[in-house]
Parts: sequence; C-alpha cells; structure tokens
Amino acid sequence: MRQRPTARLTVPDFRNLGVLLRLLLLAEGLRLLWWAIEAPMRGHAWTGWWREGALYEPVLLTVTGVLAWLAPWLRRLPPLRALWMTALLAMVVALLWRAGLQRLGLMVPPLASVVVATLAVWLAVVGYFDWRHQRLSPALAEARLLALQSRMRPHFLFNSLNGVLTLIRRDPGRAEAMLEDLADLYRALLAEPRALVPLREELALARAYLAVEQVRLGDRLRLAWQVDTAPDDALLPPLTLQPLVENAVRHGIEPREEGGCVTVEAFRDDDHLVLFVRNPLPPPQAPPGARGNGLALANLRERLDLLYDAEARLRVYESEGEFVAQVRLPIRARDPVSRAPRRSVS
Repeated sequence: MRQRPTARLTVPDFRNLGVLLRLLLLAEGLRLLWWAIEAPMRGHAWTGWWREGALYEPVLLTVTGVLAWLAPWLRRLPPLRALWMTALLAMVVALLWRAGLQRLGLMVPPLASVVVATLAVWLAVVGYFDWRHQRLSPALAEARLLALQSRMRPHFLFNSLNGVLTLIRRDPGRAEAMLEDLADLYRALLAEPRALVPLREELALARAYLAVEQVRLGDRLRLAWQVDTAPDDALLPPLTLQPLVENAVRHGIEPREEGGCVTVEAFRDDDHLVLFVRNPLPPPQAPPGARGNGLALANLRERLDLLYDAEARLRVYESEGEFVAQVRLPIRARDPVSRAPRRSVS
C-alpha cells in the first residue's frame, strides 16, 4: 500500500513562551524593516511610526493572545486547515481594529494596505516556523540512528552475547533476562517514532540498557535509582534518558579501573519534570576521547528546542568530582500526570 505523504507545514504551539516571543520579535522586525525601506522614499518622519503603531500593535497583541487561547484546538486540526484559520483570524482582527479606530476619528491606513500587510506578516511567520521545524525535525531520526549505531558497535554486541553465553550454564535465569533486555533495547530503537512517550517507558529502556552493561562490567558498574516519586505518566521525547545513561557508562565508568556509580534521579518540580544523571569524571590519565564528542547531547538539545522551545533546557556541568546532566522540561496541563510530591531544584 502506498503511504500518504505527510504534511510539510506545521502548526507552532502558541502557548509556548518561546514561540510567542519569536512571533512578536519577527513581526516587530518586519515592521521596522518595512519602515526603514519606505520612510526615506516618502519622506516620512518618525512620528508616522507611532501613528501607524496605533493599529499595528493592538492587532499584533490581540492576534497573539487569541492564538495562545486557541492553541489546543488548532493543534487538533489538520496543519493546512489550522494555518488557514490563523490567517483568517489575523485578517478579521486587523479589519475590526481598523474599523474601530476609524470610528473614533483616528487616521488609519487604506484597506488594501491593511490586507496586504496582514498577509505579508502571516506568510513570514508561517514560513519562519516551518523552516525552523524542518531544520530541527531530523534530530529525532538522528537520535535513533546514533543509538542504533551505538547498540551495533561490535564491542557492545559481542560482549553482550559473550555475557549471555557465560551465564547460560551458571545462571540460566539471568541469561534469559539479559536476552530480554537486549530485545527490549532493539525493539524500542526500531519502533515507530512517537513525539512523546511516558517517563515509565524511558526508565524501562534505561534499566534494560544498564542491566546489559552491568553483566559486562560486573561490580565496576554500580547504580543508584532515585525515581520513586517521579510522575511515571509524564510525557517526554523518546530517547531522552537512554543517551544520558549511555554517556555516563562510556565516559564515566569504562575509563576507570575501579568503576563507579551512575545515579539516575527523576522528580516533579511544580509543573516541570526534572531528570538528573550523574557519573564520576574520567581519570586525569584517560585519553581525550574518554570525555566524548558531545553528539548525543547536541542532538538532545535540538529535540528539546524543537518540542519545547525556551521552556525546556539541558544543562551539563561538573560538581564534586562528578559529571552531571540535567534535563528540565514542562509537564503540560493535558498530560495525565499523577500528583507526585514536589521538590525544589536549583
């Protein structure tokens, strides 16, 4: 069966603070650019800038507020229909404001100018957000590719299979569990992509990966899980946690002969989900590559930027001999999140 092509256009989440700021800055920048081009040609003084702002600013702020209010409904519509609805909304708001100001006796631009300016700003905003989405959207596919390539590294695959062979006679139950963990890893990486997954799935994937690595590394890999109070139905991008724990093992445990402890922490902080992954720093004599090249972290940043804009962040830093990765992302009101105990985080 031939698959239907996916829609290229996307509808921004107008409830997102970063999206709203980008919209306002882009619209104001377009107005400033147009005035800089038009004013010298017509000999306008800067007083005209403020006069025209009496219509432009109320229209812009009104449209922005209504878009934020209608955002959940717009996101449920087909993208093309939703975008046409936003164009119609902007046009209606602009014409209503023009009629109201004209009735008050204020000078307003010609009707044709209002229509053209509204459509021009709408096209610029739609084009910008679509370009931004298309630029960042390959990040999820790249995340899956990076993770799959990591799983297919010969040393990981061979060592995992050798671990299974070693356990078959000595501990058949543990060998079976290890094969199940490997199957879970590959099943998750090859599954149909989803925008968001529950935290419990991310935790299960991280546990499966660490269980496999623990068979390989033995007592060198110690684990500390602090996730009992986490809202396990909170939604987050797939492959958020697994790359962080993989980095912790590869760059924090493997280079150290004595190994170390990887700590995974998850909790709810007001209306945000917070994740921490901590691991020991590589020893000073470790080769430069032991600290990694940052590809997985850069990929995760792009995906958070795509889905949450300015409302999510990834921080990495060193503290008391440990490398710390922190992810903080919003829990939406529509997410069926259990009311887990709240904690504060710096």
